[in-house]
Amino acid sequence: MATQFASLLHSQTDAPDTQGIERLDPARRSESVDQFETALQRKVVGQEAAVSCVVDLYQTYLAGLHPPGRPIANLLLLGPTGSGKTRVVEAVAETLFNSSRAVIKIDCAEFQHSHEIAKLIGSPPGYLGHRETHPLLTQEALSAHFTDRLRFSLLLFDEIEKASDSLWQLLLGVLDKATLTLGDNRRVDFSQTIIFMTSNLGAAEMDVLTMGGTGFAPAQAGGSKDWLDANHDARVDRVAVAAARHKFSPEFMNRIDRSVVFKTLRQEHLVEILDIELSQVQQRILSSSGNHPFLFNCTREAKALLLLEGYNPRYGARHLKRAIERRIVSPLAKLIATGQIRMGDMIRIGLKGEGGNPAASAIDAAAGAGDDSPLTFTREAEGLTPMFRPNFSSAAVPARMGGRGARQFEFPG
Repeated sequence: MATQFASLLHSQTDAPDTQGIERLDPARRSESVDQFETALQRKVVGQEAAVSCVVDLYQTYLAGLHPPGRPIANLLLLGPTGSGKTRVVEAVAETLFNSSRAVIKIDCAEFQHSHEIAKLIGSPPGYLGHRETHPLLTQEALSAHFTDRLRFSLLLFDEIEKASDSLWQLLLGVLDKATLTLGDNRRVDFSQTIIFMTSNLGAAEMDVLTMGGTGFAPAQAGGSKDWLDANHDARVDRVAVAAARHKFSPEFMNRIDRSVVFKTLRQEHLVEILDIELSQVQQRILSSSGNHPFLFNCTREAKALLLLEGYNPRYGARHLKRAIERRIVSPLAKLIATGQIRMGDMIRIGLKGEGGNPAASAIDAAAGAGDDSPLTFTREAEGLTPMFRPNFSSAAVPARMGGRGARQFEFPG
């Protein structure tokens, strides 16, 4: 078949003039797109396919070659819970518009009944309370975050499978013609919008593939083989796409430009995510602690304990976030409230017994002891106020800072 097409095209075209031919590289990217990709990779871990998809769309938009009369792109993000589907959209907003709130986020769990669609488009005239129902999807909302350089918006339908069939029917025209008519007959143009839809469809089947079940126990040769391999990702991909095609109508799926299936997060991904989350905790401290900003740093043993408690392939990165809130944020809040941390302090967070025991033994002992406070909090330096800057992160803090008056904190009973 390919040979027939080639012969047909050759017969209809003249032989090319080979003089002065310059070979072009379609894989090459502009400097601004490279910077965008680098920024996304720092924020999103373990989801190279999703990052690459968004970067390609951004480059197409900058070149002005996105399809006219349609949204810039319609993306369906599938995969296990906690794998970063919503995070990718927020990271795009943070990178391009300096705020994760530069996304119009529609929580589809709020639209499980057909009459709730009025919250999106407003009630038509004549219906009771139509003047008090302000639609969420307006032209003003879409253009709220436009800049001189970037005149497009990000629209997210989170957990689209939870919405009523009426919402899916409403989206058919938006996804195809980029237009929506509100209850008061105003028209909204989505031609400068990237539409994201996330879904956890197939989550039960993915859970069986990941954690094992009756007849589906993951094979681990000698306990050393990483069973979360490319074959596992391919199986998850098939399960997610099949679940989406079973749930949504063919005309809905036919309007999706691309379906991206997110991978199950591995242990090595959680190591990178841990550093990102600890950096965000540091930013919270510097921006929200009022007159008591301080720095903190976790030892390797403390990080290993957080990873041990926070790693669960079933729940992804959310389980790690809960471990950080329980082991780091809550104790720090108590130390701030009791005045044990002062402005400019450098706090070292370590693991009980890490000084005398080998690292692995100390971590295992702390994890198995059921201790409510297996971590230690020590002031290693003070008076570091000149170092504070809004963009300072824990990743830039040295592992140990020699300081005077190092002492261990005690928590109130």
